[in-house]
Amino acid sequence: METAQKTTQSRTISIKLWPPSQSTRLMLVERMTKNLTTPSILSRKYGLPSIEEAEKNARQIEEIAFAAANDHYQKEPDGDGSSAVQLYAKQSSKLMMEVLKRGPRMTDDGVMMISERVTGIPETVFDLSGDRRAFIEAEEAEEILKPLRASGNSYGKICFSNRSFGLDAARVAEPILSSLKNQLKEVDLSDFVAGRPEAEALNVMNIFSKALGGSNLRYLNLSNNALGEKGVRAFGSLLKSQENLEELYLMNDGISEEAAQAVSELIPSTDKLKVLHFHNNMTGDAGALAISKIVKCSPVLEDFRCSSTRIGSEGGVALAESLGACSHLRKADLRDNMFGVEAGFALSKTFHGLANLTEVYLSYLNLEDEGAKAVAVALEESAPSLEILEMAGNDITVKAASALAACIYSKQFLTKLNLAENELKDEGTALIAKALEEGHDQLVELDSSTNSITRVGARLLAQAVANKPMFRLLNIDGNFISNEGLDEVKDILKSSPNVLGPLDDNDPEGEPNGELKETAEYENGLESRLKDLHIKEEE
Repeated sequence: METAQKTTQSRTISIKLWPPSQSTRLMLVERMTKNLTTPSILSRKYGLPSIEEAEKNARQIEEIAFAAANDHYQKEPDGDGSSAVQLYAKQSSKLMMEVLKRGPRMTDDGVMMISERVTGIPETVFDLSGDRRAFIEAEEAEEILKPLRASGNSYGKICFSNRSFGLDAARVAEPILSSLKNQLKEVDLSDFVAGRPEAEALNVMNIFSKALGGSNLRYLNLSNNALGEKGVRAFGSLLKSQENLEELYLMNDGISEEAAQAVSELIPSTDKLKVLHFHNNMTGDAGALAISKIVKCSPVLEDFRCSSTRIGSEGGVALAESLGACSHLRKADLRDNMFGVEAGFALSKTFHGLANLTEVYLSYLNLEDEGAKAVAVALEESAPSLEILEMAGNDITVKAASALAACIYSKQFLTKLNLAENELKDEGTALIAKALEEGHDQLVELDSSTNSITRVGARLLAQAVANKPMFRLLNIDGNFISNEGLDEVKDILKSSPNVLGPLDDNDPEGEPNGELKETAEYENGLESRLKDLHIKEEE
């Protein structure tokens, strides 16, 4: 234990505060949204914005504050980035105060921006996504896109998401986008042809692609457009011209094997790519091979998402091996695929070399005990700053619990741990609880729902999180916790009763093996067996 504590201390010293993780940035947006919509002296004087307006303002504030702090860090790096964090917080607070003093100001056309008068920074974001979800035709396009025609404007980011452009509206937008393409850095065309016939949608994509072709973007979002291979190739002019792309989003796009291959062919360079998101596609193993080629050529990749993409063992192994080239990787989201044990072993080999991981999402991958154990051992030996670990729905039993617990014990910066829908039962749960007892002061959420846990395991989990200063949610629903056990859990958590999640699916009369529970004798005997458990890897 002494060795583990020394290791944790040495790791703390090496932590960099900048840049913040994506989860930290999202958390700040959530907090600012809440603050902007909470009644106060200022809101009584100037008015209270709607949640929609507050969220939009919060996102823009965060983007501006992050850009300013990041620019400061690039120009004046100070080692751990503490001065950038201070500027980030200070700028966010300042802009939020200005927005509160300005009062609600959502425009009729849905374009809501933090103005130059408020921020001292020229308007850079043109966003239609806050408007009602609807078709946009030529006449409305002429009116709504007027700000983009203004001479000398400074728009660097456009977001047309949530409005469906018809062919006539696209023709209105074409010369405007063409005139702006040399100054644009971020383009969001997600969900911008919804409900259009395929032929019209493809024509619209072609028009936008040609208008923006030759631009020098850092961010491109083409999600939610049901692209398929035809759609991907319709954006060929745009994709082929992107030499410096840093973020690419292709989620819910019908990316099949052929479409994935088209993406791989069209993007000229990924050596600057930091974020790549494929989610909810029909990629399969063959498509995963094409994606893995992109990943392998992305040495600075930090955030990779390839979840719900129907990838099996062969594709999972290929993706896992390609991630080995991404030494800067911080976030890996591979949830809801059919990887299996073999891909789990491949992931474990890759994770050994990824020291910068802070978020790992491996739920519903069919890892089973062998794959989960291999991954846990690898993460224990790497990723010292891990903040989020999700391994729900992998058929993990007590056989892998020791390795998993050892990994968790070593991750003192964990904020979220999700082990739901496994078969840890009380024996495995006891090890997880013991791993969380010491330290882990940043833990916010623990999900051990649907794990065949009874009164004993529930009580141990409650005791493990009861005094964590940041803790907000314990989910133990879907188990077999007796009414007496629930009362004990509530008593343990009485100083913070709101942290206990819903218990609608808990079965107080059930028992893990389906037989009638001999409550007192069973639980007392089990508790005595678990009392002296130690965290060590199973042989």
